[in-house]
Amino acid sequence: MKTMNIIKYVFAIIGACMLAGAFALYNHTASFLDRSVTAQGIVVELIRSRSSDSVSYYPVVQFAAAGGREIEFQARTGSNPPSYSQGEQVTVLYDPSSPEAAKINGFFSLWGAALIVGGIGSVFGLVGGGMLAYGAVKNRTNAHLQKNGVEIHASVQRVEQNTGLTVNGRSPFRIVCQWQHPQTRELHVFRSENLWYDPTDHVNQEKIPVLVDEGNLKKYWVDTSFLPKLAG
Repeated sequence: MKTMNIIKYVFAIIGACMLAGAFALYNHTASFLDRSVTAQGIVVELIRSRSSDSVSYYPVVQFAAAGGREIEFQARTGSNPPSYSQGEQVTVLYDPSSPEAAKINGFFSLWGAALIVGGIGSVFGLVGGGMLAYGAVKNRTNAHLQKNGVEIHASVQRVEQNTGLTVNGRSPFRIVCQWQHPQTRELHVFRSENLWYDPTDHVNQEKIPVLVDEGNLKKYWVDTSFLPKLAG
């Protein structure tokens, strides 16, 4: 359980930091475009860069800045296959006060870093934020049921392992119980919250209390307060 709490906070923090970084990259590029002027350049070389599992090609561009000064720079973004070919003419954007920091006038060259960082940050943020939001709603619902729910007593059926959730190679356990509505005769199955140890040896009673919302029996809380607390 502690691991799950750590994971959701870590994901949320990483997502927030990466989204902040993407916003900073966006502002940096927007500011650069406000200051920049254009020039025509030519791709003089493609630098081959190998990572652990892929190869990318980075164009090296040469252009003449204002005053005729020859500038050569390597693009910060690469691709495979190459986006440019040697000898290809490209439009260059540069800040007259710092022409060495020029960029190719292309969508990915300008906005690629912000898009990649923002995309990854969105994934982390959605996962971490979703986990936090789900936990908050679940806690609020449980608190409401514990205060206002109607207590029924459901028959213990079994202890099952929730294989749909795995943390560090371990899956939690749940107590499964059932109760038949005295008026409708419908059978309702309830599952406890995830338990990070096997409670089988500690479930000695035939029935356990369940707090339900009379108007919506899908909202319930299985009372497992009779179980021993897991040592931290």
